[in-house]
Amino acid sequence: MATLSVPASLEQLGAVNEFIAGQMPEGLAALLPQVELAAEELLVNVFSYAYPGEPGKAEVGCRMVRLDGVPFFCLAVRDWGAPFDPFSEAPEPDTALGVEDRPIGGLGVHLIKSMVGHYSYSYHDASNCIELYFALPE
Repeated sequence: MATLSVPASLEQLGAVNEFIAGQMPEGLAALLPQVELAAEELLVNVFSYAYPGEPGKAEVGCRMVRLDGVPFFCLAVRDWGAPFDPFSEAPEPDTALGVEDRPIGGLGVHLIKSMVGHYSYSYHDASNCIELYFALPE
């Protein structure tokens, strides 16, 4: 899997998007905005909260995979902050509430869940590992 390691800094989002665009297989350009948006949602949280008061890093990887024989584009994000599973620990947003009445938090994870075919979280080797599987455009 091709990977990019970056310092945990919001200024790195452009480099991450450039890396993702470079890894996107030919013919899947329509998928790029979704993958970049999901990466930004995950990485802004990592850069903002994973390393309070200290420098850190994140690693982004891209690859094509097959799940049950179906091809997906996989975006992997890894950080070495405290264990945190955004898919089970982020608050579930109440999308029935108006924007001004809605508590902050969880909307980015909700957005990611709505864009991907599958997602996974694991914690191993002292790192948070998230994988997002994007269905290929038809």
